Amino acid sequence: MPFPEDRLLSSYHYELDSRQIAQRPVEPRHSARLLVVDKCKGLLSEGRHLTVWDLQSELRAGDLLVLNDTRVIKARLTVRRSGGGLSELFLLEPLNRGRWVCLARPAKRLRPGDSLWAEAPGQQPVELKVISKEPETGGRVVQFPTCFFDRRSIEQFLTLYGQVPLPPYIHTQDSKDEERYQTCYASSPGAVAAPTAGLHLSHELLKELDLKGVNQTRVTLHVGLGTFRPLEKQDLTDLELHREWVEVGEDVVKAVFDCQKRGGRVIAVGTTSVRAIEGAFSIGNGKLVPYMGYIDLVIKPGFRFGVIDGLLTNFHLPQSSLLLLVSALIGRERLLALYSEAIKKHYRFFSYGDAMLVSPEAVISEARKIT
Repeated sequence: MPFPEDRLLSSYHYELDSRQIAQRPVEPRHSARLLVVDKCKGLLSEGRHLTVWDLQSELRAGDLLVLNDTRVIKARLTVRRSGGGLSELFLLEPLNRGRWVCLARPAKRLRPGDSLWAEAPGQQPVELKVISKEPETGGRVVQFPTCFFDRRSIEQFLTLYGQVPLPPYIHTQDSKDEERYQTCYASSPGAVAAPTAGLHLSHELLKELDLKGVNQTRVTLHVGLGTFRPLEKQDLTDLELHREWVEVGEDVVKAVFDCQKRGGRVIAVGTTSVRAIEGAFSIGNGKLVPYMGYIDLVIKPGFRFGVIDGLLTNFHLPQSSLLLLVSALIGRERLLALYSEAIKKHYRFFSYGDAMLVSPEAVISEARKIT
């Protein structure tokens, strides 16, 4: 059982100098620093300091990497109101017949029945219409042309009219972000934020891991804006989280089964991969099953993992659901001690920052899957 402090949101706070929030990624991708977390030899035991390229020595032949192949869409859209002023829409998820749930800014200027126009240089303006307020998000339901009914069909439109939805703590943006804020294996459009741990993996590194005998399988979780939002309620006992669209195929189930059968280890790349595959395991009532649909799985201290053995992840925002997830693997106090160490050693934090590898040996006993 988790400690009482683990149920308090304030227990997941840490101080970070804003200068350690990465504004640009390092090049090449795999040259980012890597804090490796090994078996605990005491609360304040340190991690090892490598680079992501060194994953080749940390992973074994027969291991399985679980990658999230979602592709970030240009979900940030500047629109002109009937009176001539500008507003911003942030597309979250499709409903039906071309209607989308959008965050809106300023929302009070967008009333049901209002017409909006999406504009882009060299393109014809496209009329949109505000249908209603959306109570769950505080945003708006917006009517797009009916041909834009899902994440894949709207991608071409957003490529022309939209912008890359970088997190607010990244203060500069240029054309390189269209490629860099995307994993090198992204293939399924729909995310409004990148699965950031995967940003560290290059084609070169994945090839070397493949040659070593490290296998790969791909799930899809379309990362929603809520993934990176700080939590609000102090008491985490009955925590509820946003839902996200997940696809876990038969091939993933087989890859995991084959890995476990040969004695390999299942290593998730990113918290989104964890949520996808553990969500499918939860839906299968203790058995990994194929699944396509929404999940709202909460992973916090006290959670017992059913599939994954280890995790490659980034350094996350204070008081976020992602920090809770990693705490469930290695314990809150140890995680915060490792974050303190990373800060002292000038690691770069958040989406474009450095990485942490939670080795299977580092996972606390109460979180490990039952074999």
